[in-house]
Amino acid sequence: MSRDGHCAMRASCGATAVKPLPCPYDGPAVEPEDADARALLVDVCGPEYAEGPVCCTSDQLEALRENFEPVGALLSSCPACRNNFRSFFCTFTCSPDQATFVNITSTQQTQTGETAVKSLDFHVGQQFGEGFFDSCKDVQFDSANQYAMDLIGGGAKNYTAFLKYMGDEKPLLGSPFQMDFPLETPPELTTLNPPPRNCYDSDLGSRCTCIDCPSICPTLPDIPAPGSEPTCHVGVISCLSFVLILTYSLAALGFFIGYIIQTTIRRRREQTYERVALSHETGSISSPRSQSRALVGAASLAQYLDDDSSGTHESRHLGRGASLVDPIETVQPRQYPLNNILRRGFYRLGLITASSPWLTFAVVFLLVGLLNVGWKYFAIETEPVRLWVAPSSESRIQKEYFDEHFGPFYRTEQIFVTAAESATESNSSLPLVGGSGPVLSWDHLQYWFQVEAEIRELESPNGYRLSDVCFKPAGPRGACVVQSVGGWFDNDLDPYNETSWKDHLELCAKQPVECRPDYEQPLAPQYVLGGVPEKEDGSKDYSAAEAIVITYVVDDSLDPAVQAKAMEWEEVLRAYLLNLSDRSIPEVGLRIAFSTGVSLEEEINKSANMDVRIVVLSYLAMFFYVSLTLGSSSQLEEESVVSSLVLWAHNFPRLFSRTGATSSSASTDSRTAPHLFPRLPRTLFTGSKFVLGLFGISLVILSVSSSVGFFSFIGVKVTLIIAEVIPFLVLAVGVDNVFILVHELDRQNLLHGPNAAPSTHGPGFATPISPTSHRSPFDSTQDDMDAASMPLYLPAEERVARALAKMGPSILLSTISETVAFALGALVPMPAVRNFALYAAGSVLLNAILQVTVFISALLLDLRRVEASRVDCFPCIRLPPRIALLDAPAYGGGLGRIARFIRRHYAPFLLKPVAKGVVFVIFGGVFVASVISMQHIELGLDQRLALPSESYLVSYFDNLDMYLDVGPPVYFVAHGVDVTQREWQQALCGRFTSCEEFSVANRLEAERKRPESSFISQPTASWIDNFFAWLNPNEEACCRVRKSNPSVFCSERDSARLCQPCYLDKEPAWNITMEGLPEGEKFMWYLKQWLISPTSESCPVGGKASFGTAISISEDGLSVAASHFRTFHSPLKTQADLINAFAAAHRIAEDISHETGVEVFPYSLPYVFFDQYSHIVAITQEVLGLGLAAVLLVTALMLGSWRTGTIVTSVVALTVVTVMGVMAVWGISLNAISLVNLVISLGIAVEFCAHIARAFMSAGSGLPMDHPAGQRERDERMWTALVDVGPSVLSGITFTKLIGMSVLALTRSRLLEIYYFRMWLTLIISGALHGLVLLPVILSVAGGPGFPQQEADEEWMSNAIRNDYEYAPFLADDDSIASD
Repeated sequence: MSRDGHCAMRASCGATAVKPLPCPYDGPAVEPEDADARALLVDVCGPEYAEGPVCCTSDQLEALRENFEPVGALLSSCPACRNNFRSFFCTFTCSPDQATFVNITSTQQTQTGETAVKSLDFHVGQQFGEGFFDSCKDVQFDSANQYAMDLIGGGAKNYTAFLKYMGDEKPLLGSPFQMDFPLETPPELTTLNPPPRNCYDSDLGSRCTCIDCPSICPTLPDIPAPGSEPTCHVGVISCLSFVLILTYSLAALGFFIGYIIQTTIRRRREQTYERVALSHETGSISSPRSQSRALVGAASLAQYLDDDSSGTHESRHLGRGASLVDPIETVQPRQYPLNNILRRGFYRLGLITASSPWLTFAVVFLLVGLLNVGWKYFAIETEPVRLWVAPSSESRIQKEYFDEHFGPFYRTEQIFVTAAESATESNSSLPLVGGSGPVLSWDHLQYWFQVEAEIRELESPNGYRLSDVCFKPAGPRGACVVQSVGGWFDNDLDPYNETSWKDHLELCAKQPVECRPDYEQPLAPQYVLGGVPEKEDGSKDYSAAEAIVITYVVDDSLDPAVQAKAMEWEEVLRAYLLNLSDRSIPEVGLRIAFSTGVSLEEEINKSANMDVRIVVLSYLAMFFYVSLTLGSSSQLEEESVVSSLVLWAHNFPRLFSRTGATSSSASTDSRTAPHLFPRLPRTLFTGSKFVLGLFGISLVILSVSSSVGFFSFIGVKVTLIIAEVIPFLVLAVGVDNVFILVHELDRQNLLHGPNAAPSTHGPGFATPISPTSHRSPFDSTQDDMDAASMPLYLPAEERVARALAKMGPSILLSTISETVAFALGALVPMPAVRNFALYAAGSVLLNAILQVTVFISALLLDLRRVEASRVDCFPCIRLPPRIALLDAPAYGGGLGRIARFIRRHYAPFLLKPVAKGVVFVIFGGVFVASVISMQHIELGLDQRLALPSESYLVSYFDNLDMYLDVGPPVYFVAHGVDVTQREWQQALCGRFTSCEEFSVANRLEAERKRPESSFISQPTASWIDNFFAWLNPNEEACCRVRKSNPSVFCSERDSARLCQPCYLDKEPAWNITMEGLPEGEKFMWYLKQWLISPTSESCPVGGKASFGTAISISEDGLSVAASHFRTFHSPLKTQADLINAFAAAHRIAEDISHETGVEVFPYSLPYVFFDQYSHIVAITQEVLGLGLAAVLLVTALMLGSWRTGTIVTSVVALTVVTVMGVMAVWGISLNAISLVNLVISLGIAVEFCAHIARAFMSAGSGLPMDHPAGQRERDERMWTALVDVGPSVLSGITFTKLIGMSVLALTRSRLLEIYYFRMWLTLIISGALHGLVLLPVILSVAGGPGFPQQEADEEWMSNAIRNDYEYAPFLADDDSIASD
């Protein structure tokens, strides 16, 4: 029997709590009751129902229209989806052939006693079902950055799930009865399977816009994500690495092959020479070994290796190729005017400060006191944006623009709740995402709901609660935005029990629209659950989630009063959560990690991060090291404390023996005589320099204090990094000069002090140890000692002045280089870094000034104390003088252990040809490895490092990375155009056929479809499309005006009979071509009303809640000053993700601006801190390039040789490259902090090189100045330089820096540990190796020509200054040589 023309149900038979239930009806279709019913039918279901019987009544049509209204607003932008939806339910309800595809399966009795439908089968064909689903699956509900399918289909992924969701019984929000959609149709029934409308169809009843129908969108080509651009590779390594490895391998192989060939050839020649000598039986031909072309230094040093005091006279080596017939420029003593000027200046300065020490103290400390007056302007910068972001930063300017036009971004209070039990203790069989087990349980939910209730009741001292400060999208009377699992349960667990809660949670997680919280926005599971494991079938087990995420959204404002109110409540919340985190584990086994709006700034600036104990410990360690080592340099080895104790222990038994008691005193050495108590050496009391060391440390503190005073006076604020790091930096840098000056003064005392060693060159020419000297000036014995051979005695002031004259230019060179390098750090625009660089440069410069003035005066006073045999620390106590013997001068050999090691072993070994080659090979390998490693340096600065290690925010950020699967919102701000004009409306919109192909909305949607390169994951909230949709007259609950006066808008409380849609009966009618939509003043009139229209279920496109802050209207109210389009980033877990997302957003904004002419920029809360990374590499290259250029200029001018200056600069560059190579290995990222440390590395690396280079350039031949052999050969000059200043560089520079920096390893701040301790430790080791190993080798091979021997020059300088005599070098000839 045919069922055509028959119904399965009709009319209403009672109702559920809210919605009516249909009556079972097995009869023919019926004509509508009257003309009004027919009109209503056509209005609701379309013109296809203009005639013929139907299976629905007017009451059903009214209910159907009410149900269509909210859905129609969601789907209005896509006619195909909207019409398919209307057709689906109109056919189901009213089709005259209803009985052919609908079968009632069960009925129920209503409260009125009538029989109503309880369940039915609705047979829908696959063609229509899939077409219906496909037309709706991509339709966006952009005001909530969601898809319409999330609301009408529960987020269904296929048509069967879509139909099931719509058919499931939901008395409140869905169907009042159960609708099933069987896939199999019985023979007596047919399927409803009409052709569906497609979003890409051309007719206006189907055609959707690009945003809602991807198949008609232009597809953007795939582009690589930022940071993943294709680069040249050979296998798994980059082309640069391949070329470097290949070049280095060939060079190293060539060196070893060349060395083998050279060695073989030399041996064969030696054998040939020996055969020739034997055949001629003559001794006139010397062995080639004695005339080897090996290094002159290595050959001529051999005679000095056995004994430092050897008296053997050897023929003088004039240097490689030097002879009496050399050209004038070779034999003429070279003079460098700047060198003479500097030494003369430092000599005079030393003489003045040493001659008038107390006057120097008074003048300098007066000036220092004036600088410290600036402390009254002292201020600390703590606000993170002002601290870490440059005022000129583009992102900071954009943030300020955004805050000014749209208000500041919300303040967020976020909590992560996890189970305290470890993963191994968890009973879950699913793989765990994080480190803890499932957190959801009935007990845990009950506990946490109680916690949330307490948080809602928290009250600040001034009575503010959460409801007073929270963000309320629906207005002051609306609900707070609280994203929590509690929102799914309406913050009430009473309707649930220990088993039902889990089913409800799974339902809400899968269909958030069914469990909307009180602020009426669906709450997706990724916002409230973290660490959700997957089942074997790929679905997620939400009840086994490892974390609950709770977010309270608090309003922020530029109004300080409003902001203060929020901060006051946040302080109370922070205190509550701190207490909760302490008691939650013992109470219920929950671990709490949280952050409030005030947490980050408070924790960054926490006083605990300023570890005063470490600073004090560092200064104490440096003080003891300086005090002990400064005094040890002038002590006799046999007078040390250890040797005295050993000697006493050895002689003590003799005190009780007969031999020891009866021996004659006349024949007994007092040192070997037994004593009851050990005799400590006199130098322990007089030679120690505790007071001098303390004074040097005090000058460091004073220089830092003066720098702070000066820069505070000119308005440069202090940061906590400055307070923590600069004392270490200046201590490590400043103490070096103390060592250098004291060591040089000890040397002057050896040469010209009361017990100076004799010299073979007569009065006035005391020479340094040289491989070309006839006899060492440090020899302890000489057979031909006479009065004429004693050195010239000089007063203490003269010796101090000579010490400063010699080392002053080196100190000036290193100080200028360091100060310039530190000052270049001020080019980095980040305020914290710039201020750090300025304070460091000022501190280093002031410290150097104090050291060459008041410290010189202190040196003089200490020298007088020592020579007067007064006790250190207690100068009033004077020890009786000891008898001085000519055969035992007080200073013996004069060389310390380090100097003897360098002279006997290190320098000769380093200057051997093979050693030089090995050094080049090793350091070449280090360079290649460093360049390869540099390519893997990452950008970024993990904000956890800026926190104290014990901060509660550390665990919060760990949980944030592990559990939060939502990216930050990103706003694309459009400004600079008149959106009241049609052309600019079309440049913005995306849901109308006349919108530009790559308008702002369309472009953002296209970018969303390639998230790997755009980092955009959600639909864009387009205010202009929602505004025009609000004007659609089909949405009768949206834009309404008074029927009696269309110039007056209706409010939501006005009766429907008094109002009509705004665009009802307009000509042309509202349509998706935008023709007839408002422009000019009308546009602004409607827009202002839309912005205050509530966003409700009946009108979800109202602008108040969703777009109330998205538009900034100009002051005159006639135009839109700026507007934003909101979307979301994909989850950004790492610094690289954040940096790449920043770059991608700016690339998208630039593309939009180029294509549409609209000025667009992106804004997201983290962007302001990541702007630096868009140009950090360029800044690094610029700053380091300028620094190296400055080093080259300074060293070349100060050393008097561009060749030597270039070598020093190259070694400094290699040191910095090595530091950068270690950065990648040690996990140190490139950011503004590490950039400044690289600049600091550049400056400090100069210090390791400057003294060696200057000693090399100034090492003379040991002859008088007018001797033709006054210029040393490079190897011999380097040997002398290493022996002369090598010990100072090692003990005074390397060890002091190591001690000062090593204490930083104890800091509790990860920032200090990684970016200061690790980098500076690398710098010190790298600088020492490059300065003491590589630089001497390069200079010995290619160093520039030097200047006359310093000591002779000092004698001339002393006389010249006293007698105003100007030295004029003359040419050495045979006569002058003969006369000498």
